[in-house]
Amino acid sequence: MSELRRYEVFLPLVFNDGRPVPVEWATDVFLQLRQRFGAASCETQIIHGMWQHHETVFRDELTRMFVDVEDTPPHRQFFVDLKERLKTQFQQIDIWITTYPIESI
Repeated sequence: MSELRRYEVFLPLVFNDGRPVPVEWATDVFLQLRQRFGAASCETQIIHGMWQHHETVFRDELTRMFVDVEDTPPHRQFFVDLKERLKTQFQQIDIWITTYPIESI
């Protein structure tokens, strides 16, 4: 059995200035993940967060998407590259992507 790793992508539902992010943007990311890896999951509730960058405190409304894939360097690189694309598209200082090993039984 191969080693598995979960990647979680937290996407903003609103821009930093309070405007809503177009719904289809998150849908497109979700479909890209499903298409690339064969399966993807997402949360339907809003995740609320707060964080500080320099002197500015930001309040986030986020959705979480995740995929479980083989733990390979190409998969990791995909998410590194995805993060940079999403930071630009969603006009964010950072996009939070977490990863950790998982075991499926």
